[in-house]
Amino acid sequence: MKFEAILFDCDGVLVDSEPITNGVLRDMLEEAGWALTPEECMRIFIGKMVRSEAARIEHHTGRPLTDAWMADFYARRNAALQAQLTTIEHIHGAVERVHAHHGGRIACASGADRFKVELQLAKVGLAPYFAGRVFSGHEMPATKPAPDVYLAAAAALQAAPARCAVVEDTVTGVTAGVAAGATVYAYAPHDSSDGALRAAGASHVFRSMAELPALLGC
Repeated sequence: MKFEAILFDCDGVLVDSEPITNGVLRDMLEEAGWALTPEECMRIFIGKMVRSEAARIEHHTGRPLTDAWMADFYARRNAALQAQLTTIEHIHGAVERVHAHHGGRIACASGADRFKVELQLAKVGLAPYFAGRVFSGHEMPATKPAPDVYLAAAAALQAAPARCAVVEDTVTGVTAGVAAGATVYAYAPHDSSDGALRAAGASHVFRSMAELPALLGC
């Protein structure tokens, strides 16, 4: 298929942020009384908003998930990202090629808050490719796994969702892309997640961002 637009997730697709964000979250949950291994924290929270797991957090910590706690989490998360964030390997070349091939008709459609997404894109030098085309699930009626953020991105690019490709890395994100009616390409550098990503509806699973432009016909 010749795609009209390419819609990228951010965390785990453009930037290697998940270990950083989840590391901060794990530390803060342990401070609040819920001890998790890094692997357990990733399994529970990857691809999700922290607030979407409020009931679980409150159950394990025995205390309410307050606005003040969330503000502290955002501040500590942002500081860690600013200090440590790197890109996914080969993503600069892939985004540059896809951007050029599609005449700039690409977008970043993330489940994260806008401040985080824009901080990350600026930090790693990808912001120019997505200027004016950043969409946050926090600003939608529902965030991923609902399709809203991808539908909004497609509409802004005046592209039919069925003529869009979505690039994702989590089951939550793949589910959102499929629900939007797009063709989903799932980035899985480790093959342990292949089955779950395909079961969620990913049409293609690939290992390296160096492969992506050719997969998209660029």
